[in-house]
Amino acid sequence: MVSAVNESVLNSTAKHCRARGILIPTLAQQKDPSLIPDAVKKRLKNVGLWDVDPINLFRITWKNEPVEKGGLYNDGNWIEFPSALTGVDARIIGIVGNYFPTGAHKVGAAFGCLVPRLVTGQFDPLKQKAVWPSTGNYCRGGAFDCALLGCTAVAILPEEMSQERFSWLKDIGAEVIATPGCESNVKEIYDKCWEIRRTRKDCVIFNQFEEFGNAMWHYHLTGGIIDEVYNRVRRDGDRLSAYISSTGSAGTIAAGDYLRVGHPHIKVTAAEALQCPTLLNFGFGGHRIEGIGDKHVPWVHNVRNTDFVTAIDDELCYGLMRLFNEQAGQTYLSKRGIDSDLIEKLPLLGVSAISNLASAIKTAKYFDFDSRDVVFMPLTDAMSLYASRLEEENTAHGPYTDEAAARHFAMYLEAVTTDHCRELGYADRKALHNFKYYTWVEQQQRDVDDLRKLWDPDFWTETFSQVEQWDQKIEEFNERSGVLADL
Repeated sequence: MVSAVNESVLNSTAKHCRARGILIPTLAQQKDPSLIPDAVKKRLKNVGLWDVDPINLFRITWKNEPVEKGGLYNDGNWIEFPSALTGVDARIIGIVGNYFPTGAHKVGAAFGCLVPRLVTGQFDPLKQKAVWPSTGNYCRGGAFDCALLGCTAVAILPEEMSQERFSWLKDIGAEVIATPGCESNVKEIYDKCWEIRRTRKDCVIFNQFEEFGNAMWHYHLTGGIIDEVYNRVRRDGDRLSAYISSTGSAGTIAAGDYLRVGHPHIKVTAAEALQCPTLLNFGFGGHRIEGIGDKHVPWVHNVRNTDFVTAIDDELCYGLMRLFNEQAGQTYLSKRGIDSDLIEKLPLLGVSAISNLASAIKTAKYFDFDSRDVVFMPLTDAMSLYASRLEEENTAHGPYTDEAAARHFAMYLEAVTTDHCRELGYADRKALHNFKYYTWVEQQQRDVDDLRKLWDPDFWTETFSQVEQWDQKIEEFNERSGVLADL
């Protein structure tokens, strides 16, 4: 993971960062902001959460204060969903991704892919462009990181993604390439990457589906914050029983590897779309749950550590989207006795976060969890990134009514069952691992011996243990650039 240093590129990159005042945080600082220098915190007091300012690299953390400008750090942001909403006794808690720059945690995954190459001279921000193949938030995170680091981003995403993503990418100065299809059309993104490799020598591709930096960042940062929040909210007799994550690029689900170290009996659940049930039954199809990839198993997914699969109907996600965000829906929830503070926070759940909530309910019901069982999930982004989807639903189905709210609450919360679920045994996990062959060896020219290595648990332990080497390289780079001394 930590490559040999290219001194000539590294020297020019250090000069570039010095000229632009770019100081790079370590992962230890992102995990524990108390380690961040006071001079950085002083600068942050005058900078907005989404401002294109290099100092916002220090806001790539789960612990930002939930304010638009001038905030520093807290102990994390989370929401606990009561039984009155979920219909289960288990405690379901979501960690909030909205307070990252760009409004989604993918800015951290992109950091984990780009920065190790930047601080070893394996990426030249003055001569090369960073390509971010994505189904949405990852290319936004990569484009934001590039803007802060003073390099050029190329964003690749399906043409049917929400208009908010395309508009924002163009505004921040990224080159945008729209590929055919919807959320499920990942191969078309890969095909565009191969075309770029053949025709554009100035580009470096950071493919989240195969970059271990993606999984490593989530292992330490997302796994770490969940463990901290659990220890903060746990009651006597509680147990951390499950972690839920949409598979997507399989970066976020790597937090389950971290959590299993301290909680060996945890159930790690992979959520996907029912309309494209790849892990459930090797299925395929198109769907509308933005933020999760399909039709293949990502290279960085440690399927040996996945216990359970749930497939969520995208109609459920869009029904609950309206229930949680439309006035009639919020009024109905209030009549059902849902606390007003929670109702105000429900717009912090974007479409894939709603999918995770449904998956958490299914997992709790399947395993008969009770009030001692605590289930965690990421709320990857918020409805601020999906305003056009609400407009589309209103156009297609008309204004949201009390009757529709009652129907959606009954169908998509009260009546959630354990259908479309799969508990994975050893043979099931091995089969999903072997399924990687068709994408990664046949199509993407990976070596079959490397595929075999991914089944070895020691491979993942060794990979995730490299974070201290990363941080050492970052610290050495910062010393070379000399930016900290000027703050």
